[in-house]
Order: sequence, then C-alpha cells, then structure tokens
Amino acid sequence: MPMPVLYCRDAFNPRRVDEHFALEAREVRACGGAVALIDHDALLRGDAREAVAQVPAGLGRAWYRGWMIPSDRYAALAEALNRRGTELVVAPEQYRKAHELPGWYAMFAEVTPASVWRPTEPGGMVSAEDLAALAASLPSGAGIVKDYVKSRKHEWEQACFVPDLADAVGLTRIVRRFVELQEEFLAGGIVLRAFEAFSRLESVAAEVRVWWLDGEPRWLTPHPDSPFGRGLVPDLDHVRPAVRRLGCRFVTTDVALRTDGVWRVVEVGDGQVSDLHRSSSRAELAALLVGS
Repeated sequence: MPMPVLYCRDAFNPRRVDEHFALEAREVRACGGAVALIDHDALLRGDAREAVAQVPAGLGRAWYRGWMIPSDRYAALAEALNRRGTELVVAPEQYRKAHELPGWYAMFAEVTPASVWRPTEPGGMVSAEDLAALAASLPSGAGIVKDYVKSRKHEWEQACFVPDLADAVGLTRIVRRFVELQEEFLAGGIVLRAFEAFSRLESVAAEVRVWWLDGEPRWLTPHPDSPFGRGLVPDLDHVRPAVRRLGCRFVTTDVALRTDGVWRVVEVGDGQVSDLHRSSSRAELAALLVGS
C-alpha cells in the first residue's frame, strides 16, 4: 500500500500544501500516495492537537515532509498523530538522533570534523572560560561555530568561522554574535567544530547531498546552496558503516571533498526535513517515499 505523506499547509490557504512543497506533493499523489496537511505554525506554538486537526483519522503509518521541527515539538506531533490513528515512520527518538549533532556525532566521528558542544538555551551565552576549555579539546587552528542543527555560514566572518580557536576573545565574539542572530531559533546548544579545507568549484565547496533509506544510498543531489545543477559522485564506502550504525530509516548526509581528496561528512540530517536543490526531481523523491 502506498505510504501517505504529511506536508505543511500553506499559511494563506489552509487547504493547500505550502508552496515550497507543492510540486513534491503533486508527485506523491501521482505515485498513488495520499497527502494530508499539518499546521506547522500551530505546532511551533505548542498546540500539537490543532496542528494535526486536518489529518484524517486512521491514516496509518506516514512520512512527514516539511519545514524543520524542534525535536520536542516533533515528539508532540507524533503523540498527537497517534491519538488520531497515525504513526510517523520516523519515531521521535530517531528524528532527534539524526537531526541534532550530539545524536549522530559518535557514529560519524571518524568521517566528520572533530566536534564538541555545550547545551545552551536560546539567548544564553557560554562564558569565555568555558568556551576556551571547550575549544582546547579540539585540534589547534581554525574552527566553526554552529548549534545542534544549523550554522550561520552566510554570515561567515561574523558568526561562523573562527580563525584561531586558541584566541579566546575572538572565539567569544563569534559565538556571542551567533547566539544573537539565532535568537529563539538556537537549537540545543553551542557546537565548536574543527575547520577542514574543502575543494572548491568556481569558489563553491564541492558538496553533495546523499539520501539514505534503510542504510543504503538511494539518491544523490547537489547541496541546496550549490549553484550547479549536477553534483559530483562521492566515494561512500567509508560513510555507509556510519549510517548503518546510526540506525535511522531516512537520513541525509552532506559530504564534501577535502583538499586531500577524501570525502568527509559535513552534516547529517533527518531526510523528512532536508531540502532539495532547485534542479532535483521531485518525482524521484516522491517515488522513494511512497514506495518505501
């Protein structure tokens, strides 16, 4: 039986799929899959019951495809759906494991830049002393600041790249600006990662998004930020064991070619909330979901 897919509804027309996912939803229907709507805004407000009010009762097992959801809100979504007879294919503990760096890092430690983290509330700030102690456990040199889910790479010099992790003043300045810009959307805490230099194509990192289903790489797409419509073909032999150790049904790995020719995992994510490159076929993703 084709797997149903839950999409975020359009904020201005509650009967329609959010415009960003509308084409994908049409392809799901074309594959014979059912589409239902959730209210993402209500979910973020903490009203999970209202968020699932449009989901038909007794839908059975279903995928979610839409905007990112904080892990605690995803758990609330799963509980509200269960009361209506719908079970998310990706359980809350699996979602958190793939969505947040502390959940996946141990399985990928050998194939991703060295990382350390500290839980932090939105708007909260780790002291300069604690940041220095955190950074001291990383290799010397440059680093990256992010939270458990996202970085501010488009504010590279202000809130992402740290030229020298041993420079406590500079590190604190970058982290403070990152926290300010993330505002209430800071996810989980502060993460420091060792900086690795990646190969570049026309000044853009050579990066590919790999879509894994049940431990197998099923689809390669360019990274959503890539200006290129076609990506490279990465060597995944050393990545596959890490994905299988993670044990999550549907994940993405963003892999980049380091300057020494080794493919490295830059980010791991839950496939339900991973975005697509504008050139990528929505029909291919729909077929993957509906037929799983």
